[in-house]
Amino acid sequence: MFHQLTMPIGGALLPTFIVAALPITTVLLMLGVLRRPGWQAGLAGLGVGLAVAVYGWQFPVGMAFNAVALGAVLAVWPVMWVVVAAIFLFNMTIRAGRLDAFRVWVLDNVPNDRRVVLLVVGFLFGSLLEAVAGTGTPIAITSALLVTLGFPVLDALVFMLIFDTVPVAFGAMGLPITVLAAVTGLPAAELGQMAGRQLPFFAFLLPFYVLTIYSGVKGLRAVWPLALVAGGSFAITQFLAANFLSYAICDVLAAIVAIVVTMTFLRYWKPAPDAHYHVNIDRASIARTSVTGRQSWYPWLIVAVIAVGWTVANLGKIGEVSIPWPGLDKAVYITVYQKAYPAVWSFQPLTTGTAVLVAALVSAVVMRLSVRDFFGAAKDTLRQTAVPVATVAMIIGLAYLMNYSGMTYSLGLGIVAVGPWFPFVSAFLGWIAVFLTGSDTSGNALFGNMQVVAANQLGLSPTLMAATNSTGGVFGKMISPQSIACGVATTGMHGKEGAIVARTFKHSIFLTLLLGVLVWLQQNHLHWMIPGH
Repeated sequence: MFHQLTMPIGGALLPTFIVAALPITTVLLMLGVLRRPGWQAGLAGLGVGLAVAVYGWQFPVGMAFNAVALGAVLAVWPVMWVVVAAIFLFNMTIRAGRLDAFRVWVLDNVPNDRRVVLLVVGFLFGSLLEAVAGTGTPIAITSALLVTLGFPVLDALVFMLIFDTVPVAFGAMGLPITVLAAVTGLPAAELGQMAGRQLPFFAFLLPFYVLTIYSGVKGLRAVWPLALVAGGSFAITQFLAANFLSYAICDVLAAIVAIVVTMTFLRYWKPAPDAHYHVNIDRASIARTSVTGRQSWYPWLIVAVIAVGWTVANLGKIGEVSIPWPGLDKAVYITVYQKAYPAVWSFQPLTTGTAVLVAALVSAVVMRLSVRDFFGAAKDTLRQTAVPVATVAMIIGLAYLMNYSGMTYSLGLGIVAVGPWFPFVSAFLGWIAVFLTGSDTSGNALFGNMQVVAANQLGLSPTLMAATNSTGGVFGKMISPQSIACGVATTGMHGKEGAIVARTFKHSIFLTLLLGVLVWLQQNHLHWMIPGH
């Protein structure tokens, strides 16, 4: 059995922390500074990670490759499976003319103002997709929709990456919180309540924040009532549902309520016409087929209904098989926890991705899609997702390598050393986890229990720190190679991942800093906000 080393570099914490961070630093530099494609950044980070793990942490070569393999398999199923299924549905809507019909619906029912379109499509519709499917689905679909509505490709991707943050902790029917409860042993309801006392602040803030980035303070003045209604209705519903109903349906309710309230508000209020923000599309040239605007919503409503029913019926557990990973399962001893490290791949044939695929098949029947278009959509999907899937496999493989070799725990010890400032830093630990894995669910599985251990050592609230791993992670998602890969798959931005990170990185850091301040205040001054206090 391999015993993880905690401070292998000079027997000191600081040099160990610096070397353990090298793989993460490599990925960030490749993406944000050198602006290299995601697959190159992932490959470089994985190469550095293997070298550091084997030579620095003395991790056996065979175990190192086994850890990478486990992470890569997890990346394919279930993480990217849901994205592939969602993009397949998206491609079918294109071939069936439903995307054009949806664009017509937006043009007919939303004021001719790109700021309004950005809120309705990017924030509200994107939040609904995150609520039912998660895992990059809204980024892939909604960024492409914004492009068809006249937004520059880079702008569409950047704004969607920023918007697809606050719904993430409760995305895919609350899966991140469910996993967090499983790995920490804390009550899922309390974790959901805690996250529901953090994220609504940002849900309210985000429409104002993004509109300011897009149109400046002057542009925001013209549409602030809409930002108030959209952000306020989403935030209030998210808070109420997370704290008094169920975290699993919290984002579904928040998105639906916000869409209904916002569209109703737009019937009575519209911003003053501003030619600078007009949707620059020749409306006369848009083909208006027999497909109505209401029918264009059918595929997405089908996804919502099936995903909710799938989750309520707990179909994902049917046929689940737990497979101990050969050569790795309980072959590593976690020195920090003083226990063997399990390595098990839980294969769920009926995972959320399968639910989305079933919704896609039902949608194909409802849309009367031809056999030729059906297989054409499948071919398009394979072509679009091949590189993103490989990229994510390398990144999550790196995350698992760092976890099993002990590098992750060395990083955790370095962060614990900050003592009373840990509540502030806790948000960045979640940020790192989701940056590496691209998934709030995976980030919680990797770092969630570490947050609890650190909290117990420092006399802090385990519930608050565990929940912060999830809420801090949502802001790391906007610079994650996996999230970016989902967006470039449908927008043709392959090779431009570095430019995207360069645009989103500062926003990711700033929002995480704000969360860190909130967490520090909750731990030290706002105890009443922590469930059970």
